[in-house]
Amino acid sequence: MKVLTVVGARPQLIKAAPLSRALRAAGHEEILVDTGQHYDREMSELFFDELGLPRPRFSLGVGSMTRGRQIAKMLTGLEEAVAKAKPNWVLVYGDTNSTLAGALAAEVCGVPLAHVEAGLRSFNREMPEESNRVLTDHLAHLLLCPTQTAVTNLAREGISRGVHLVGDPSFDAIRRFQPKARETSSILKRLDLKKGGFALATLHRPSNVDRPKSLKSIFDALAKLEMPVLLPLHPRTRAALERNPISTGGSLRMIEALGFLDMLTLEENAALILTDSGGVQKEAFYFGVPCITVREETEWVETVVSGWNILAGPEEIATIIQEKVWPSRPGRIPYPGPAAPRIVDELEKAGR
Repeated sequence: MKVLTVVGARPQLIKAAPLSRALRAAGHEEILVDTGQHYDREMSELFFDELGLPRPRFSLGVGSMTRGRQIAKMLTGLEEAVAKAKPNWVLVYGDTNSTLAGALAAEVCGVPLAHVEAGLRSFNREMPEESNRVLTDHLAHLLLCPTQTAVTNLAREGISRGVHLVGDPSFDAIRRFQPKARETSSILKRLDLKKGGFALATLHRPSNVDRPKSLKSIFDALAKLEMPVLLPLHPRTRAALERNPISTGGSLRMIEALGFLDMLTLEENAALILTDSGGVQKEAFYFGVPCITVREETEWVETVVSGWNILAGPEEIATIIQEKVWPSRPGRIPYPGPAAPRIVDELEKAGR
């Protein structure tokens, strides 16, 4: 079996790592295509090295541009890649523009599509990611769901054929790389940090960083924490700070973007995580670290139901930090696994 895998953003590399390994272990051929949606070449190279991913057969180098132009450029390159590779399956992850472009390329070329993380819904169509999810699911032949909630969401949309509950490969990646992170990462020493003595923040969504009022509210709340707050800077956040004269003093320590192993180490040892990232929410839950998600909704509803993750608007953060009483433990992880061998099994049974 020949599988063409489309990635383009660092969270997709994390999810792809365990599945790529499982495909190769089962004797299948994987053709990796990197769209270059995350345009920090140095960081992407670091992720490939840390995760043990093979180098992409095709690198499109699309970079940053408007959504429509980006998807169009990706589609052109992906159509050529699919035509050359002639795979049995096109496989896409998650909800990025690379995901939708991969789905469209599969449709144009007449190749069956498999969607990992199918069925997730935030029910907020103002988020580009939500449209990408919905459109990809309605094109997919094999819908590989991380949660029972995702299966139910698809059923409500009339999709039941090809739907399988397989779990989340992100958790496969955490389980595999957590021991390596503990052994090799020196981030705590380099930054002079102690376990439970700092907070970790990640911000990148337009609703938070492209609105000066929201960004100021977030930074004001973080600066008042009585412990260091580490903020690895996303390119979008860095650009927003260059455009807007927002105070970044107090407890806040802005640092360069980090590799996966250093991020796992910081997440495991933080006292509090504040994020607008879907992946970081789950990682916080896995490590049992309290998490404030700066969004009005989340596709990972199980983390909120558990009480371990709380949704908040930018103006609510300071109050929640002061008043929230967190559970003593996050409870059982509500995602079946390991996901990677289950996904390979479903691809094999589909027999394309």
